[in-house]
Amino acid sequence: MAGPPTYAIPPGFMGISRRDAEGATAIAGIPLDIGTTNRAGSRDGPRAIRAASRMLVDGAHPGSWLDPATLPLADIGDLAVALGDLPASLALIEQQAGCLDHLVALGGEHGVTLPLLRALARRLGGPLGLLHMDAHVDTWPDSFGQTYGHGSVFWHAIREGLVDPRRMIQVGIRSPVQREVWDWTLAQGVTVITAIEAHEAGPAAVASRVREVLGSAPAYLSFDIDVLDPAFAPGTGTPEAGGLATWQVQSLLRKLGGVRFRGMDVVEVAPAYDQAEITALAAATVVWEYLCRPT
Repeated sequence: MAGPPTYAIPPGFMGISRRDAEGATAIAGIPLDIGTTNRAGSRDGPRAIRAASRMLVDGAHPGSWLDPATLPLADIGDLAVALGDLPASLALIEQQAGCLDHLVALGGEHGVTLPLLRALARRLGGPLGLLHMDAHVDTWPDSFGQTYGHGSVFWHAIREGLVDPRRMIQVGIRSPVQREVWDWTLAQGVTVITAIEAHEAGPAAVASRVREVLGSAPAYLSFDIDVLDPAFAPGTGTPEAGGLATWQVQSLLRKLGGVRFRGMDVVEVAPAYDQAEITALAAATVVWEYLCRPT
């Protein structure tokens, strides 16, 4: 071990002190929780992920051999939201994300992904491919009556033309879902790999399928922490048994070098339900795996 002890590392993600996003990958928190989870609390997700990320700072990491200090990264703090006003919050998030070339977002609940996709699709001038890792399809027309809740993110994204459903793949799905929602999702052209299928196939086969679906055009990664089994990520609002292990996710992401990801988010970390920071650390590790993947 070298350098300062972990408790002395600055509060930015992995100790990043740079705040200017010019020419850098911007890391931003989005502390939005509109209360449509079964267990609220993801508003504090960005803080928890940043705090846990201090465990990743001590030189280069085997496999990538990249030192975080050598990467063009900036932690620009948290994006502004309008407390208690969901439409205004979504508009604010979209506006702030629109001026960032490459954004890594720390949620917050999954509803934040919609304005991020709106901003990115507008900037790139067309729909994106999407790797969506989650226990839930998130293609319900509404979430417990909420038009823009966290379970309807990709219903809106598909209908608004923000993502190309033929270039959209969901990995880790396993929650209960109404048959009409499932059928609608598949009918749009979305590829679904359930958690059981991912377990049985293994990371290499899943990565191959992801590459096949996403192709060579720009894509986005949306990572809901509940894709992990509750044994690896108890701190989330809607845990589902039978999920992926952290090592499976790491192996998968390391096999996606060259995919043209133009941004990503990790969402639904609810630190009030976490144990020994293992959920927050898993989220921080996912972000690091994304940042140091081969390009």
